[in-house]
Amino acid sequence: MVKPFSRLSSTALTRLAPLLIPLVATGCMVGPDYKRPAAIISPAFKELRPAPGWDYAQPHLAELPKGKWWEIYNDPLLNQLEEQVALNNQTVREYEARYRNARATINAIRAQLFPTLNGSLSFNRQSSGVGSRSSGTIINYGQSGSSGSGVTNNTENTYAMGLSASWDLDLWGKIRRQIQAQVTEAQASAADLANAALSYQAQLATAYFNLRYQDSLYDLLERNVAFYERSYQITKNQYDAGTADPTSLMQAKTQLEQTRAQAIATGINRAQYEHAIAILIGKPPADLSIPRGALPRTIPAIPVNVPASLLQRRPDIAAAERRMEEYNAQIGVALAAFYPDVKLTASYSYSGDPVGTLVQVVNRIWSLGASATETLFEGGARTAAVREANTNYDYYTAIYRQTVLTALQNVEDQLSNLRILADQASQQDIALSAANKAASISFNQYLAGTQIYTTVITAEVTALSNAETALQIQQSRMVDSVSLVEALGGGWNATSLPSKGSMQTDNPFLPDFIQKDRN
Repeated sequence: MVKPFSRLSSTALTRLAPLLIPLVATGCMVGPDYKRPAAIISPAFKELRPAPGWDYAQPHLAELPKGKWWEIYNDPLLNQLEEQVALNNQTVREYEARYRNARATINAIRAQLFPTLNGSLSFNRQSSGVGSRSSGTIINYGQSGSSGSGVTNNTENTYAMGLSASWDLDLWGKIRRQIQAQVTEAQASAADLANAALSYQAQLATAYFNLRYQDSLYDLLERNVAFYERSYQITKNQYDAGTADPTSLMQAKTQLEQTRAQAIATGINRAQYEHAIAILIGKPPADLSIPRGALPRTIPAIPVNVPASLLQRRPDIAAAERRMEEYNAQIGVALAAFYPDVKLTASYSYSGDPVGTLVQVVNRIWSLGASATETLFEGGARTAAVREANTNYDYYTAIYRQTVLTALQNVEDQLSNLRILADQASQQDIALSAANKAASISFNQYLAGTQIYTTVITAEVTALSNAETALQIQQSRMVDSVSLVEALGGGWNATSLPSKGSMQTDNPFLPDFIQKDRN
C-alpha cells in the first residue's frame, strides 16, 4: 500500500518552502519596544530624620517581614486574624478571580499562533431512478419490445474522511503583541490582587487598634469611675456629718454617673469595629468575638528605604507600570493592521466506496494554499486606531507617574504624622502629669475645707480630658504606623509577580499569599 502521508510530507515541504521562508523573520514585530518611562521621584524622603520617641530603622539593618508585616506588632491575635484576610476576604477573592480570568485569556490568545486542525468523517447514501411513464404505459429503455417496470434505481454509498488545517503566520507580530499585552495585563491583575490584600490587611489592623483604643478608653473611664465612687462616698459621709452641702453631694453624684455613661458608650464603637473585622476575614459578625485587651504602648520601628524602592515595593505602582507595557503593545497591534494577513491552508482527504478501499491513492484529494489579505480602504480607521493606542499609552503613563507621586505623598504624610505625634505625645505626658497633680491638690484642699467641690470637679475633668487626649494620640500613632507600612508596600516586592514565561504555561499560577486549594 502506498504511504500517502509520507509522500505528502516531502511534497508539502518542497512546495511550502518558499512560503515558510518568511517564518524565519517571525521575531519581527511592528510597533515600539517597551521601555519604562522615568518616574518623578525624589532621591530621599523629606521627613526621614530622627525624632523624639520615634526611631526610623536603618534600611540595611531591618526589613518588613515579607508578606507578614503585621508581625512587627508582636500580637498573636492580630497575627491570627490577618492570616485569614487573603484566604477568606470576599473582595480579595474577587480580585483573585479577575487574575485567573486574565491568566486564562493568555492561552486563548496564544492559541492563535498555532495551526487550526480540523478532522471530518462523513457518510452519504444516495438513490436515483432512471425511466419514464406515458399514458399509463411503462416504457423500459434498454429492453426493446418489452413492457413492465420502467424505472431503474441506482443506489450509491459515499464515504469520506480527511483533515484540513489553516495557519496565520503572524509575520508582523499582531498576535504576539496581543499576547504581550495580555501577559502584562495578567501581571497587573496579580499586582491588583496583592494591593487588594494589602489594603484589607491594613484596614483590619486599623480596625483592630481602634478596637483596642476603645478597650483602653473603657479601662481609663472605669478607673475614674472607681475614683469618683470614692470621692462621692467621702462627700456623702461629710454631708451626713453636716460638713458638706447638698450641692457638693449632687455634683459628685453627677460626675460619677456621667463617667459611667461614657464608659458604656465605648461599647458602640467597639462593637462596630469587631463587626468590621469579622467581615474583613470573611465571617458573619455573629461568629467572631474578640476578648478585651489594651492598646499597645510602644510603636515598632519601621524600616524606611529610599523613595526609589517604592517602584519595586508598592503593588499599585507595579500594576500601573505593567499596564503601561500592555498599552505599549497595543500600539503594535494597531500598526499591524497596516500589513497584509498571510495564512497557509492545507487539506487532505479520501472519498470513495466501499470502506475497505477508501484509503487508496485513487481516492485521495489534497490541496495546499496560501492567501494574503490587505485592507485597501477603510476611511482612516486604522490611522485612528494607532492614534487611540498612542493616547491610551500616554494616559497610562500619566497614571503611573501620578501613582508614584501619590505613593511619595503617602509615605511623607505618615512620616510627618509620626514625627509630630511623637513630639505631641511627649508634651501631652507633661500636661497629664500636671493635671493629675492639680486634681489631687484640689481634692485635698476640699477635704481641708479651703476649696469648694466645684474646684475639685473642674480639676478632675481636666485630668480625665488630658488622659483621654494622651490615649487618642497613642491611637493615632498606632494607626499611622499601619498606614506607613501600607504606604511602603507591606513587605511586598515586584519579584513576587508571576514571570512572563510562567504566564504562558498550562499550569495556573497563584501568588504566594493565596491558598491554591479552595473549598
